[in-house]
Amino acid sequence: MTTPKRSLLKIILLGDSGVGKTSLMNQYVYKKFRAQYKATIGADFVTKELQIDDKLVTLQIWDTAGQERFQSLGVAFYRGADCCILVFDVNVLKSFETLQVWHQDFLKQVDPSNPEKFPFVLIGNKVDVDGGNSRVVSEKTAREWCEAKGNIPYFETSAKEDYNVEDAFINCAQIALATHPINIWPLDEEMPSHCDLERIQESMTGADLPRGGCAC
Repeated sequence: MTTPKRSLLKIILLGDSGVGKTSLMNQYVYKKFRAQYKATIGADFVTKELQIDDKLVTLQIWDTAGQERFQSLGVAFYRGADCCILVFDVNVLKSFETLQVWHQDFLKQVDPSNPEKFPFVLIGNKVDVDGGNSRVVSEKTAREWCEAKGNIPYFETSAKEDYNVEDAFINCAQIALATHPINIWPLDEEMPSHCDLERIQESMTGADLPRGGCAC
């Protein structure tokens, strides 16, 4: 009897500090929102299982630090990524302007065989703030940026209101499945654990990362 298989997809969240990456991840995985989060240190990840067509998929969603002092750690955390979600705050122009840097740095670190075809998704978050009156980046401007990058899918979201969050992550999983050969794991075999993150951190000498127990 053949053991059922599941696909493992590694999804990376990138963007400036404060754009809502942690909030988006927690809203999607746990259906929870907190007004305040501590800044992510280095990176963290959670997993979520879902069904896409006839495939059982496990998403390994990596929430990365937005501060410049952690960007040099990208090569360790980006390795093996199947899709990258770029996030900006529609109310903060700088967070949109730095998307180009995040996009280029990711491709440089990952060095995919076909950079033009690597799957990205763009999220414009916090559309709920001030009823939309404080936004400074229009949907048209964001979509034009996506078109210039090879028609990247674009979603406007509110992590607070749980608006469009699930759609964005599901779309990311769908395009990753359609683009990449996927890691296949037997259902009865243990997936890579959260503790693996600590081993990555400890292998990076000189990194400004916390020591101590696993965050499981």
